[in-house]
Amino acid sequence: MGIYEELEWRGLIKDVSSPDLREKLNNGGMTFYIGTDPTGDSLHIGHFSSFLISRRLKEAGHHPILLVGGGTGMIGDPKPDAERPMITKEEVDHNIACLKKQAEDIFGFEVVNNYDWIKDIQVIDFLRDYGKFFNINYMLNKDIVRRRLDQGITYTEFSYMILQALDFLHLYEERGVTLQCAGQDQWGNITAGIELIRKKHNTECYAFTMPLLTKSDGTKFGKSNGKAIWLSPEKTSSYEMYQFFINSEDAKVIDYLKFLTFLSKEEIEALEESNRNEPHLRKAHKALAHEVISFLRGEEAYESAVRISETFFGGDIRSLSEKELREGISDLPRFPLNEEITLSDALLKVGACSSKREARELINGSSITLNGVKEKDPNLLLSADRALAGNLFILRKGKKNYFVLERD
Repeated sequence: MGIYEELEWRGLIKDVSSPDLREKLNNGGMTFYIGTDPTGDSLHIGHFSSFLISRRLKEAGHHPILLVGGGTGMIGDPKPDAERPMITKEEVDHNIACLKKQAEDIFGFEVVNNYDWIKDIQVIDFLRDYGKFFNINYMLNKDIVRRRLDQGITYTEFSYMILQALDFLHLYEERGVTLQCAGQDQWGNITAGIELIRKKHNTECYAFTMPLLTKSDGTKFGKSNGKAIWLSPEKTSSYEMYQFFINSEDAKVIDYLKFLTFLSKEEIEALEESNRNEPHLRKAHKALAHEVISFLRGEEAYESAVRISETFFGGDIRSLSEKELREGISDLPRFPLNEEITLSDALLKVGACSSKREARELINGSSITLNGVKEKDPNLLLSADRALAGNLFILRKGKKNYFVLERD
């Protein structure tokens, strides 16, 4: 099975510019690029899916270049429903530095910045050297532009297509790039680049898009759609990432294994059978979490995430390090505490019960733990000397309902 067939099997090819691309990908030797605009200071799991394709192509004998759009990021790619907010040059520069380091550390890619070749283009040169190759009717027919016409689209957004096409042209002329790959929402911009190169150089370049990583309801994994899963450990801990994958929808977990891991066809098919016949074992979910976290953060980070998870769902949280403890409570309901209160009052404060009577019944029934210890005294004070990690009081009601009180 060649790399093209493997990408097909994984469901990673959506649109292809030419049937010749199958042979070219399988033969190796192409220089290609994939781009992202610096709208944030970290990549997220949606980017990870795309960049793993680049890693797969690299291992198949192709040469990857990652483009971070310092120029296009100042403009903003048109969204289907609204104009993107402008970000400052200082924000763009900060984000570029973060993304460049992250991409180099995780993927080992060469990183280029399109601001380097866009910044010196004069407006007259832009219109004469590039704008004259774009027919307005052709641009209006692109999907994203067409969908925005009823509500309106600014010229700034409208011109984004030309800038991205200019990127493909520049990288073809300066670096010998003949292939661009991107998410399916970039198809119109990509084909504009192919057309620009063909018109200026009478040469065919190539492109393919990949389906976006989505949930069952069709929403994509991105920072503007719910809570993003960031590749940066400062923004998403390994434990949070573990919980995300271990709780993935059963209907989507096999797709995620194909998109996000290097597990073989045989390994994934075995996990698919387990997911179908013994879903309670969650083998596919555990494999997904292991493969992604160990790739991004290392085996030790994965093992720590498992330890935190197992401890919060049945172990002694006092055995965790302070770092692990704080990771484990990152998504729990938190309440400020600026005075000493009793255990029963603490249960009322966090909403674990509706009355002091109910609080006493829960405590007397051994349904409440404080910092990993079952307590039987409703009048026990949450004093400073009882805090974990200096300022934390972690309440658990039953087996799974956690609440955190945090001293100022």
